[in-house]
Amino acid sequence: MDRPEDLFTPADLSQMAGLGIAPAEALRQIELFRNPPPFTRVLRACRVGDGIRQLSKASEPWLLARFEEAVRRGRIAKLVPASGAATRMFKELLADLNNGARGEPPPEVGIFLDNLPRFAFYEDLAGVQKEGRRAILEHLLTEKGLNYAELPKGLLKFHRYPDGPRTPFEEHLVEAADVTRDADGVCRLHFTVSPQHRERFEALLEEVRGRYEGKHDCRFDVSFSHQQRSTDTIAVDPENRPFRQDDGTLLFRPGGHGALLDNLASLGWDLVLLKNIDNVVPDNRKPLVNGWKKALSGYLLALQARIFRIQERLETDPAALEEASKLVEEDLSRPMPAGEDRRQFVIEALNRPLRVCGVVRNQGEPGGGPFWVADSHGHLSVQIVETAQIDPEVRQEMLAESTHFSPVDIVCALRDRHGAPYDLHRFVDPTTVFISSKSHEGRPLKALERPGLWNGAMAGWNTVFVEVPDETFAPVKSVLDLLRPEHQ
Repeated sequence: MDRPEDLFTPADLSQMAGLGIAPAEALRQIELFRNPPPFTRVLRACRVGDGIRQLSKASEPWLLARFEEAVRRGRIAKLVPASGAATRMFKELLADLNNGARGEPPPEVGIFLDNLPRFAFYEDLAGVQKEGRRAILEHLLTEKGLNYAELPKGLLKFHRYPDGPRTPFEEHLVEAADVTRDADGVCRLHFTVSPQHRERFEALLEEVRGRYEGKHDCRFDVSFSHQQRSTDTIAVDPENRPFRQDDGTLLFRPGGHGALLDNLASLGWDLVLLKNIDNVVPDNRKPLVNGWKKALSGYLLALQARIFRIQERLETDPAALEEASKLVEEDLSRPMPAGEDRRQFVIEALNRPLRVCGVVRNQGEPGGGPFWVADSHGHLSVQIVETAQIDPEVRQEMLAESTHFSPVDIVCALRDRHGAPYDLHRFVDPTTVFISSKSHEGRPLKALERPGLWNGAMAGWNTVFVEVPDETFAPVKSVLDLLRPEHQ
């Protein structure tokens, strides 16, 4: 492996110091480009009864009681990644606009225009609707009007209500009023946003705070952060040499949503509800969605209590090893490897962050799914695995077997039985990076994304998959998704 002085100039080292990136870390990343890690060793898809659980109706009151006790004590808060731009939502509309919006509109554009009055932003286009297709698209997508193609999804108007439209940001506030409200009426939320849009989020919060706090008799404790520059990753040219911009400086790029692990760890929270910004529903569908969020939280709390009890017993009672082994293998899906010290394996398996992940039936959505995997030591566990992590030679076979999909509906427990926060970086699988081809200043480059927040960054966590109804998942990947029944 190269030394810093072999690849980097004094100016490079000064640039990295300003970003908070250690030269050794930059070298480690370059080595990943040169020798990419192997694909994740996926054994089989999880199924109901084999890595995926179903909650019984009879258990619901008990789980909800667990949740209510914890939320009253202020243990539960929400983290919402909200930095993603909405550009891909409008891919077909942008293409039509860039082509001059002439002639017969492409199918998606035609559907959009035919249904324009059904969108929550319809009234904002009132002044240009008679000017034709190009004017409508320009006003919606560009800085001549709403500039929706450049805004984050969280700031777009998604849903209609009698008292006015709501953005996803506002829907998350309303959801939090039901699922994170403590005994003092405080609802804790944290949004990760891009630096250039933070002021707009803060302004929207101040605009709507009073309305929602009054309506829901609560007080919002909202904070914001963005990906730290120290989590950026170095880019390389096609020969795996540091990519240099036209001015001679190194190019560092955002490290993907896996970089948000630092944001999650820095919050110091106990139990965190993790959900994407665009997966929101109108009020008439919230009882089902929020009810399942509470049930997942209750299940996590019950399982955590069992883990803490058995950890305490293991310190003094040798007979507890059998019960602990059963919990690890059956409830945490970590089979005991042959030839290992059973007690040590169980102790280490129990002492790690815990998450309960809702999964829905596979709907063909892009993204990760629940699979059984084996690590480099032969240890088996269940994981959220992204398509790109699976060896192309077996990818189609594995995806064909997959029955469920992860909508990023996750409840996380971040503290040990003594109340101390886990060092979340200890549980990252560094081999689950993602390398892609990009370009900058007209030249090709290779970019590196850190292990994804809910796959590789949480690979060492204890993971439990629970089937939830399809109706709890309502993503918006295309603007036409806003026409689906779950958003109307």
